[in-house]
Amino acid sequence: MKRFEVRNCLLCNTPLNEPVTWKLLLTNHFPKTICFDCEKKFEPYVNKDKTVISLFRYNNPMKDYLHRYKFLHDVILAKIFREQIHMYLSKQKAVIVPIPMHPLKLKERTFSHVDELLKEANVPFTHYLEKITTETQGGKSRQQRLKAPPIFRLKNGMDVKGKDFILVDDIYTTGTTIQHGKKVLLDNGANCVTAFTLIRG
Repeated sequence: MKRFEVRNCLLCNTPLNEPVTWKLLLTNHFPKTICFDCEKKFEPYVNKDKTVISLFRYNNPMKDYLHRYKFLHDVILAKIFREQIHMYLSKQKAVIVPIPMHPLKLKERTFSHVDELLKEANVPFTHYLEKITTETQGGKSRQQRLKAPPIFRLKNGMDVKGKDFILVDDIYTTGTTIQHGKKVLLDNGANCVTAFTLIRG
């Protein structure tokens, strides 16, 4: 993305007036994509469990953001949280593994929302998992999710033995999706599997 390509807030369309500084021009600083007023609406999540790190609470502004991004196919919104994602994940030594979409769902949605978040944040990642069901976890109770059959499998030819991984998803609610992915990696010999999500429900 070019410097200052986004002139208006991606959420409310207010003009962005970020001052041009030498630091902005010469460093890897990500240009702002939303205004200060919109920025204030997102509440940081206070992490107590270090095995799953989340950045923001699932409040109403975040709910609106996620709806626009995922279900209205507004892919440019992947840029909004790239600096926060980059600040945390770019320092990690573990392999970054996005939670994958089923190929049919990917075709329907036209882009992988987790992949796009990572791309915009300039965070390298590798797909170790494949989704083997088109069923979504949304709308299911925790009990139903826990009883669900496996939803992922290890991709052919991927060696996980002795490696550390960070699973990345957009939102953590009951944690079932993360647990399914974690089980596949650990069952195949991973050393350690933690997780990172943009949002905590």
